[in-house]
Amino acid sequence: MADVKMEEDHFSPYRADGKLYGFVCVVTGAQQPVGQAIIQELAAHGAACIYACDQAASSAYDHLIETISKSSANTKIIPYPLTVASEAETLTLIDEILNSFGRLDVWVCSSGLLGPPSLDATTPSDLQKCFEANSMAPFFALKYAPPAMGKLMLRKGDYPNAEVKGQRYGSIVVVSSVASTYGGCWGVGYTMSCHAALGVVRAGVAVLKGTGVRINCISPGQIDVGVDLHNFDMRGMTAQFPPASLQSKENQQKDIGLERSGLPIEVGRVAGFLASGFSSYITGANLVVDGGASVMNPLTVPI
Repeated sequence: MADVKMEEDHFSPYRADGKLYGFVCVVTGAQQPVGQAIIQELAAHGAACIYACDQAASSAYDHLIETISKSSANTKIIPYPLTVASEAETLTLIDEILNSFGRLDVWVCSSGLLGPPSLDATTPSDLQKCFEANSMAPFFALKYAPPAMGKLMLRKGDYPNAEVKGQRYGSIVVVSSVASTYGGCWGVGYTMSCHAALGVVRAGVAVLKGTGVRINCISPGQIDVGVDLHNFDMRGMTAQFPPASLQSKENQQKDIGLERSGLPIEVGRVAGFLASGFSSYITGANLVVDGGASVMNPLTVPI
């Protein structure tokens, strides 16, 4: 019984040194505003290491690493180039994590892609890219992360914020969109692939039985990611969410319960909750983060 209590204490979200103390995490879409907010949230709660994954390393990481080094000095941020729809690269990343840190605890898929806004503009190639980013990445996380998350670590590693791992634990978080359950949020490819992402989460509950790993979805609505219409690629091939500016301030006040678009950090905080023991009895859930818009009226974005 004493050993069980020790393990419960280690994974308690009320730890004074942070609810994610010692955790080794992966966050994809790390150069997107929401991905960066998630990384900051995980670091703020004691994560030992966060692999910040995106297509290629860039200067976007410099500011992130500088910010976290000031607020969470013991959290190691590792920029990691990753093609999220590549099975081989996913397996290589997991091998590197286990060889370097001996454990894996959290995997956040935040690598969404809008795709074209209209059916006429959507090609089979566009559709494939949407599925690769929005649903293939969660599928690979579901398939390959849990065995790594099940590995125990009975001695502390030789790195800051290291902690033992005496029980199987893991959390997979899929950042999708309200398009996971509603249509009209953007184009056909986006809606189809976001529905598929939620399908991965729901299918994953039975798959993960007995592993100690949970899987959940976050479905944001209007999130202000700092992109305006003037410089926005209307095909949406480089963006994760529709620009909040597609809805005027007047429409946001009329259609959204909280009368405003959301902020990336407000998605990040939900990811931190799902990563931690605070959500220990939640799996297969779809947490809608849209300020109440879909409760009042299913969210649509005018094109």
